[in-house]
Amino acid sequence: MAGRFDGRVAFVTGGSRGIGKEITEELAKEGAKVAIIDINEEVLRETENEFTEKGYDILAFQANVVEAAEVESAIDEVVNKFGSLDILVNNAGIIRDNLLFKMTDSDWQQVIDVHLKGAFNSSRAAQKYMVKQKYGRIINISSTSALGNRGQANYSAVKAGLQGFTKTLAIELGKYGITANAVAPGFIETEMTKATAERIGVPFEDFVKAGASKIPVGRSGKPADIANAVAFFADEKSSFVSGQVIYVAGGPKS
Repeated sequence: MAGRFDGRVAFVTGGSRGIGKEITEELAKEGAKVAIIDINEEVLRETENEFTEKGYDILAFQANVVEAAEVESAIDEVVNKFGSLDILVNNAGIIRDNLLFKMTDSDWQQVIDVHLKGAFNSSRAAQKYMVKQKYGRIINISSTSALGNRGQANYSAVKAGLQGFTKTLAIELGKYGITANAVAPGFIETEMTKATAERIGVPFEDFVKAGASKIPVGRSGKPADIANAVAFFADEKSSFVSGQVIYVAGGPKS
């Protein structure tokens, strides 16, 4: 049976683990050729091998989203090898959590650079191909932290910034057949949430249980929940949905 992304080419930043890996697999399962970039070469190659063994069309590049030239080079190569670039998922991210009075210049700047500069670099490089072909889907990964979260002044700022960035891309690029949307995960079980549990000194199982107790649907989120939302925005049929932020959090957020 044909997949809904047959003939499409996707580019996922931070695509070799966690939410990014799940997004990559969801798009590939549905027929897309997918390129991923990540800064961690070891994990990148593991994921590349795993997906190749599953029969997916995959390209993997070690690149830092903060470096515009590295991102542009990777995207150029993807188009050269796969023939187009139809879907961009700006997923790469880091956390450097701390209360404001303890937050260092580096804690702030690194998070700003990876999330915001990274999304800017990738989107700018991708849009020139999308504009030319009069088609594109840009999906930015935001977070419920955009609404504010203790110990995450840096992360909250960038995740809110990505929402404004998304809406502006939707306005500027809509006439070229390009949509831009954002997915804002709530509590999702990933390596990042494990790191948060470790930082505050709580066993991960207890951390998950406490998180789930506050979620209306009564469970924590999984990376697949985010991948499903990304796939909706990436679908050709979602052409009248643009500039939107969907909170995937098991309940209402505002």
